[in-house]
Amino acid sequence: MMWALASFLLAGLAQAAIPDAMLRGMPSLPKLSVPERSITSPNGTALPPITTVYYFDQLIDHNNPDLGTFQQRYWMNWEFYEPGGPIILMTPGEADADGYEAYTTNETINGLIAQQQNGAAVLIEHRFFGYSNPYDNLTSQSLALLTIQQAIDDLEYFANNVDLPMPGGDAVKPGQAPWILIGGSYSGALTGWTMVNKPGLFWAAYASSAVVEAITDYYGYFTPIRDYMPQNCSSDVEAVIAYLDGMYAANNTTGIQTLKEAFGLGDVVHVDDFASALQYNLFDWQSLQPDVGPGAMFFEFCDALEVKDGVSAGPEGWGLDNAIYSWGNFWNTTYYAYVCGDEDAETCLGTYNTSQSYWTNVTVNDAERSWFWMVCNQVGWYQVGPPEGQPAIVSRILQPIYEERQCVNMFPQAFAYPPQPTTTETDMMYDGWNVDVPRLFFANGLRDPWREATVSADGLNKPNTTSMPIYEGDGFHCSDLITENGVVDSTVAVVQAAGLMYMKEWLAEWTPSA
Repeated sequence: MMWALASFLLAGLAQAAIPDAMLRGMPSLPKLSVPERSITSPNGTALPPITTVYYFDQLIDHNNPDLGTFQQRYWMNWEFYEPGGPIILMTPGEADADGYEAYTTNETINGLIAQQQNGAAVLIEHRFFGYSNPYDNLTSQSLALLTIQQAIDDLEYFANNVDLPMPGGDAVKPGQAPWILIGGSYSGALTGWTMVNKPGLFWAAYASSAVVEAITDYYGYFTPIRDYMPQNCSSDVEAVIAYLDGMYAANNTTGIQTLKEAFGLGDVVHVDDFASALQYNLFDWQSLQPDVGPGAMFFEFCDALEVKDGVSAGPEGWGLDNAIYSWGNFWNTTYYAYVCGDEDAETCLGTYNTSQSYWTNVTVNDAERSWFWMVCNQVGWYQVGPPEGQPAIVSRILQPIYEERQCVNMFPQAFAYPPQPTTTETDMMYDGWNVDVPRLFFANGLRDPWREATVSADGLNKPNTTSMPIYEGDGFHCSDLITENGVVDSTVAVVQAAGLMYMKEWLAEWTPSA
């Protein structure tokens, strides 16, 4: 995720090649640069840099404590903390947590809550990501302990047992101080799931762009993109995709080869890998935020398709022939180097050569591999083409089997044949869209490609209550977590202000039990 998901985490940075487009659109947190400033406590004491790493002895297996512990990394900032204040906990989810330290500062909602409530902010690395590993490899045998429940149990065991490195940090367990859990995207879902699974552990929670509903056939990822991208651009993308799918249905291999060559992708052997490559331009949408300007890669792509001699196409686009030429030209002149660097097309974009190190390397700190394990087993979220009868900006050649086949590539020891993720069980166990727990604040964005897996999904019409508020701004993915986005977009500011108001109300109701 870290190096390959340039679209989201490292917007604009040329990335190493990655065969699986799904992992480019991972449900992950936006990254902020770590503020370079010294911090002091309210009484003026100099505090350690927020990049200081602390270690917690976490259970390897919560079902078998005799297996012992591993070192789980965490970071902490107590610049606003005063005794009696809350402990605000977040995991960045499916990422090496190094580089996410800004989520302990008031550049994020975490720090805004800490500042308002005189709390301390903690960032903990998710098991099997970064350097918080029960075992020193990512084989399927080791990854058997990478489950949603183990991750939830980690949060519980940490809260109940950690002695935090600040003064008095050994006397702020959940009964002694209020704990608040915050998350975004997958870690937002984990926040909701933890509130369902461990009632009473965290006094309150804030879940941004929380993908609480596990969905195997997640074509809905592209619905907000299609709805909110420039209409001329979506019209022309639809035209090219319909042309590709029509040739595929007619078994017109010559026509498909000609189309691949227009994109400089004639060497991509399998048509599903070519169809997947065409998704890459759409995944760049996930890197957009309210403060992102027209130079973003997604808008460069649409400009390449829609602007001719300084004139933009009308809402119907320029039509198929121009779309093939201009989209193909964009790949040839700009995008191929951005995605693949010096690699040949089949090495970069193909998913059938299972001897590639991408599939076989089991070294730790490989977020794509660890995330793939969770996707293949429990959450799915396969970003595929829509059902017949719906407008398609993604080819219907792409179905869940395209991703499930890659689960076998990655984990042949675990899967003899393409597995179906246990999304139904996940949603039953953790309530999915049916979540209904007190003091859980949901924040979503209208333009978020993950919206359709959140409680703000189209047609769900889940009520916004004072017990479990649901707020939606015009933002993108996890926009409300970033303080600056509220400065740029007043609808995001409304969401942030509501979250802060509810945290103040709920914390006023807390009383110690220990």
